[in-house]
Amino acid sequence: MRATLRTRAEPQQRLAESHKYPVNAVLIIDKPPGLTSHDVVARVRRICRERSVGHLGTLDPMATGVLPLVLGKMTRLAQFFTDAEKRYEGTIRFGFATDTYDAEGEPTTSPHPVTVDLAALDRLAAALRGRITQTPPPFSAKKINGVPAYKLARKDTHVQLRPVEVEVKEFKLLPADAPDLISFQATVSSGTYIRSLAHELGRLSGHGAHLASLRRTRAGIFRLEDVITLEQLEQELSTHNAPPASDSTRLGVHPRAILPEMPAVTADQQMLARIRHGNAVNLPDLSSAKLVKVFAGQSDLVAIAQRMAGTLFQPKIVLM
Repeated sequence: MRATLRTRAEPQQRLAESHKYPVNAVLIIDKPPGLTSHDVVARVRRICRERSVGHLGTLDPMATGVLPLVLGKMTRLAQFFTDAEKRYEGTIRFGFATDTYDAEGEPTTSPHPVTVDLAALDRLAAALRGRITQTPPPFSAKKINGVPAYKLARKDTHVQLRPVEVEVKEFKLLPADAPDLISFQATVSSGTYIRSLAHELGRLSGHGAHLASLRRTRAGIFRLEDVITLEQLEQELSTHNAPPASDSTRLGVHPRAILPEMPAVTADQQMLARIRHGNAVNLPDLSSAKLVKVFAGQSDLVAIAQRMAGTLFQPKIVLM
C-alpha cells in the first residue's frame, strides 16, 4: 500500500500548478489501519492539492482513530500541540511478547495458553500508573545518532533507547471476549508508548503480552466525535469540485476553537496593517494572557501574538 501511494503521488511542480485554492485548515482524520501517519499525510496532500501538510502526533500503522492534520499556513501552529494529552482504547493479548510490542511483530517468547485474572493484572498495573519511567520500544521513531530506532532494529542492530519520564493518568483494565485478552482505556501524556505499557504488563504478569489493537479517541482537544475519513474528503472533493479544506469551517476545526487556552481578539484594519508587517500592536485588555489569537472577522486567524508589556503584543506567528 505504501509503495503504491508513493508511486501515484504527484510531483511537486504538478502539485503547485494544480493548486488553485487556499487550504489553511486543521482536519481531524480517522486514520484507517494499515497506513502510517506519513501515508495519511501523503493522501491528504493529493486530495487537497496542498503541499504543506503535517500531522500532530504519530499513530502506528496498526492503530486507528484521531489523527489531527495541519494544512497550509496552519502548519505554523504545530509547535503549540507538542504536549497534548492523548486518550486510547484497545486490547492486550497475553501468552507471548513480540519484538515490536504489538501484534505486527515476531514472537520473542514461546506462545502458551493463558486465562487472565483481571483483578491480579489490575494490581500489577498500579505500578504503571502515575509518573513513571518508560523505555520506548526498539521498533519506534526515536532516533539514535540521527537514525530512527526501527531502521536499526530491522537490521538486527542492538537498540539501546534511553528511558523517559511520562505520565499515565489512567490505565483502566476491562474484560474482553477471549480468555487471553483484556480491554483497556488509557489517558497519557505526550510521548507515552501504549505498546510499552502492554509489554511491561506482560512482563510483570510472567506470561508475556503484546498490544493487540489500539484506537486513539482523543488528542488534546481533538475528539473521535469530530473525525472525518479519507473517503469523506475525497467525496467532498468530487461533490464541490474544490479542495474540501478550502473552507476550513466546513470539515475542519473552526479556527476559533483551535488552541482554546488562548483568548481570542478581533483586530481592526489599522491593527491588521501593523501585524502584517510583524510590528507590535496594542490589543484590548485580555487579563494576564501571555499569548492571544488574533482574528480578522470571525473565522480568519491571522496571528498568534505574545504580550510584551501591558496591552502591547508582538506577533509571534503571522498567518496573513
